[in-house]
Amino acid sequence: MEPHPSPEELLTQIYGEATARNHRMRLESLLSGPTTVRSEFGLSERDALLITYADQIQEPGRAPLQTLADFAERHWKGVFSGVHILPFYPSTSDDGFSVQDYLAVDPALGTWTDVRRLGRNFDLMFDAVFNHLSAKSDWFKRFCEGDPGYQDFFVTVEGHPDLSQVIRPRALPLLTDFVTSSGNRRVWTTFSADQVDLNFHNPEVLFAVLEVLLFYVRQDARFIRLDAIAFLWKEIGTTCLHRPQTHAVIQLFRAVLRRVAPHVCLITETNVPHADNVSYFGDGTNEAQLVYNFALPPLVLHSLTTGRATALTHWAQQLRLPSNEVTFFNFLASHDGIGINPVRGILTEAEIEALVTRSRAHGGFVSDKHLPDGSRVPYELNINWGDALSEVSDSVEVRVRRLLCSFAIQLALQGVPGLYFHSAMGSRGDREGALRSGIPRRINREKLLRERLEEELAEAGSERARVWAGLKDLLSFRRRHSAFSPRGLQRVLLEDERIFAVERTSPDGSSRVNCWHNVSAHVVTIQCGGGELRLGPWEFRWEPSLA
Repeated sequence: MEPHPSPEELLTQIYGEATARNHRMRLESLLSGPTTVRSEFGLSERDALLITYADQIQEPGRAPLQTLADFAERHWKGVFSGVHILPFYPSTSDDGFSVQDYLAVDPALGTWTDVRRLGRNFDLMFDAVFNHLSAKSDWFKRFCEGDPGYQDFFVTVEGHPDLSQVIRPRALPLLTDFVTSSGNRRVWTTFSADQVDLNFHNPEVLFAVLEVLLFYVRQDARFIRLDAIAFLWKEIGTTCLHRPQTHAVIQLFRAVLRRVAPHVCLITETNVPHADNVSYFGDGTNEAQLVYNFALPPLVLHSLTTGRATALTHWAQQLRLPSNEVTFFNFLASHDGIGINPVRGILTEAEIEALVTRSRAHGGFVSDKHLPDGSRVPYELNINWGDALSEVSDSVEVRVRRLLCSFAIQLALQGVPGLYFHSAMGSRGDREGALRSGIPRRINREKLLRERLEEELAEAGSERARVWAGLKDLLSFRRRHSAFSPRGLQRVLLEDERIFAVERTSPDGSSRVNCWHNVSAHVVTIQCGGGELRLGPWEFRWEPSLA
């Protein structure tokens, strides 16, 4: 394999020789800090992350990050290896993703000391929200005030260029007018008028975010999630999505981390069709170590609501990793919703429309996106995962069985699993909260009082208690078997359209686990290993054996 390009070479690739030459000493200074000797990949079957907001669990009179650390130490230690704390920086909108200050902890949530306390027991994932910044941030304030050092920090548009090719995830204006010391300026706002896009054509912006990246490393980040990274590089006359320069910037991040903190993993969040999504692995050695497996949630939902696993099976049979240095980040639910763009071309339009209809019928919402021709199409289902899976008439037992079957599929697949708080805790959707705020995504973002949550988890037979107990059992089984290593082999079998079957083998070939999952409401009997295997509705079976 060719040697990795150096950070200096990647800087030249992005900006050209003359500009790169002027910034090389600055780059060398960034790279001269202390390094670590921890292994570069180092992920195993023992790794699983819990995804949560910093203030997801609340106690009166106490900093939420302190409550989170207490709750995590009591319930999650030994179950999850890591915690993804969704943006905990000062923010003005989008539930944390409109960051005012990359380097601060929101005082309403706690302090960096509280964050590091959580890091004593868990690997931490931080969000690097580098596509945009709050319109109320200090950087943007300086831009509006005419500070010469910040005049090229944000993407502005003059005149009336053709922007019809730009692909966006939200049906909102692309440009927003702001009053500045030099008059009205039109600023690129991919996600909202409060989220102004940074201009990476300016190398000063790149160096500013590199300093943030390394600051997160010093605060004990083990994983750094590159939020909305596919939109990073704007170039009028293009879709402004997946530009070569975007990939080069990620490669530069990776090269810098390889030099100073090789144990830190990049994870890209790109809610796009599967082929584009996996392009962020690069060649398997030079971009993200983990990629969100965005096609998985809608495919599992489709399977468990139709009783047919055929589409999931055919897709999973084609999954390939470009090297043993990378893997998928397998998730089902998130703080956002269930993206349906990733399964266009995998599911039919009729099958996608059935998911859209189901979301609305089950109390959820559907978010649209703009296409280049100005039309709008469904982009994301905003609904609680358990509500999406279940029927209104389902008993608690059936709801739990469906939910645990979905978890089993997620945990059986090659990769590192990420479980969203409200799914792991067996929550229902907060439709009233979404309607009250006018923000559909808040249907799956309800904040819970710790006292009540603890009571429900301790209540024998409650939905929360049953979901949490079942999930803990699955994760315990997974940790004990090296066949579930991200570097282990995976073979997806086509047994019966109602069964999703996967065979996992350890990296050294010494052990194997066969995993069968009945996605239907019917009893299914299949021939297996010279005998019969009978699975009830939404039942799964994991059986270890010697390879």
